[in-house]
Amino acid sequence: MRYCPRCCLPFDADRCPVCGKKSERDVAPDDLCFLTEQAQIWSGMLADVLTQEQIPFLQKNVLGAGITTRIGPMLERVRFYVFYRQLAEAKDIVEGLFSASEESDET
Repeated sequence: MRYCPRCCLPFDADRCPVCGKKSERDVAPDDLCFLTEQAQIWSGMLADVLTQEQIPFLQKNVLGAGITTRIGPMLERVRFYVFYRQLAEAKDIVEGLFSASEESDET
């Protein structure tokens, strides 16, 4: 697996699927990897579950405090990053949490 430090993504191709940059190195266990982007309303729940499962993570607001104060916090989105060594486990959590909520929204 290769790693794009710009996009924080591990991938199997020659180039990053997001930015197209050619990767010069393999992914390491301590590389921060993009997990998901969620609406502000769901970010607290995801942060709580990751904390309960003892998965360290980093959160980054997409819009930032300045814009959020003008347009309101409901439009803010939060990106989550975890270490590569726990990425698969964290993806399973995200899939379990949000696929269940998407299924209930469809019914």
